[in-house]
Amino acid sequence: MRRSVFFHINEVSPISQLGEIFSILLQGLNITILILGASAFFSFIVAFLAGFGRLSKNVIIRKGTGFFVEIFRGTSLIIQLFWFFYALPILFGIDLGSEFWACVIAISMNYGAYMSETVRGSILSVSHGQTEAAIALNMSRFQRMRLVILPQAIRMMLPEFGNYLIQMLKATSLISLVGLADIVYRGQLYTNTNLSTTPTVYLAILVFYFVIALPLIGLTKWAEKQSAKGVASE
Repeated sequence: MRRSVFFHINEVSPISQLGEIFSILLQGLNITILILGASAFFSFIVAFLAGFGRLSKNVIIRKGTGFFVEIFRGTSLIIQLFWFFYALPILFGIDLGSEFWACVIAISMNYGAYMSETVRGSILSVSHGQTEAAIALNMSRFQRMRLVILPQAIRMMLPEFGNYLIQMLKATSLISLVGLADIVYRGQLYTNTNLSTTPTVYLAILVFYFVIALPLIGLTKWAEKQSAKGVASE
């Protein structure tokens, strides 16, 4: 009886393995951060290109961009991820080089399509009087956009861009589905051989994502303050 009690007391509990769990998850942190950074960079580029495309006077560009936006907004990110990673090489022989770039392209296209509507809406939200004043100053269309409209529109875009950045962070958890060794993937590997620690591992993953999101939340709050400055309402 005493031996069984002694064995129970010295049995390794999931809580005592927290240090090991955090060490395992840290090995996937760099992949999560790299995917987030690259996806954010390219999604902003896609957002502006598609946003301006939706405002183009050329009907082909406008309709073509609209089709692109609706395709990526109307389909699941998981399906897009599998499409870029599995379908393109098999159906068309297009190899994107690695799982990394397949994930970056999928996330960038998906969120770029969503953010393009923010770009388009913000530009259209700038007071028409600003455009009329710029025309009165004999500015070209490019000068009006660059010097008058875009600086004000960008301030209005900032809060939404911050929110989408946080959503992109959450979306990076899907990259484990194609074998990228991010935080989630590392955690799942650990639980495969330590099944009893599953609740602890996923709690630790939750903490990791929350800590990464904290600076982004602060950035979004700063963006909200900036959006209220320097935008003419009339």
